[in-house]
Amino acid sequence: MKVTLFATCLVDMFKGNVGKATVELLEKLGCEIDFPESQVCCGQPTYNSGYVEDTKPTMKKMIDTFQHAEYVVSPSGSCAYMFREYQHIFKDDPIYGPKAKELAAKTYELTEFIVDVLKIKDVGATFPGKVTYHTSCHMTRLLGVKKAPLTLLSYVKGLEYIELPGKENCCGFGGTFSVKMGQISEQMVNEKVQHVEETGADYLIGADASCLMNIGGRITREGKPIKVLHIAEVLNSRV
Repeated sequence: MKVTLFATCLVDMFKGNVGKATVELLEKLGCEIDFPESQVCCGQPTYNSGYVEDTKPTMKKMIDTFQHAEYVVSPSGSCAYMFREYQHIFKDDPIYGPKAKELAAKTYELTEFIVDVLKIKDVGATFPGKVTYHTSCHMTRLLGVKKAPLTLLSYVKGLEYIELPGKENCCGFGGTFSVKMGQISEQMVNEKVQHVEETGADYLIGADASCLMNIGGRITREGKPIKVLHIAEVLNSRV
């Protein structure tokens, strides 16, 4: 099965290890990986800020970039959702409307793809440690991926899962929200870190790099000993 990787900006610029883990994991599961170098930002930051028309050229570039793909897989629920949103944005466009609809139908978040398309629950991972999991807003509320990450984690050997109190609460990132509403965002991430600490977990796991950067940044500034990892890194672990 050929998979085209949509790495996302944050993974490309800040979390290269997540991209590497994603590729290695999918290859272990029998996938052939394709990476179109012409991919750029999906346009979500400007689109969510209200610059719809200004963002459309970027979206069109991404639609064209991934037009050849059999499956598009991303280690980000938020960005995968943005690809699916294109079909609504271009619904009245005679050229890009059909292309966007086709892209939406073949785009998956990483854990969703493994469980729902590859039909795999046990990826053969081993990760000794106590972990808790942050359910990011876009991935759960908009993309609708809730069970797949926890299903995969439940099969990881040596992993002890502890449910995060207030797991449904936003971490305070929200893209430009964290910039425009900095003081509110700070209180939200403080609450999230407090809940993470309450679990006694050694690791905080998540499936969106943006949330992990936000929470991880706060954990670091407060000097907490909790390590932050993307779920791809855990599923790719063979310790």
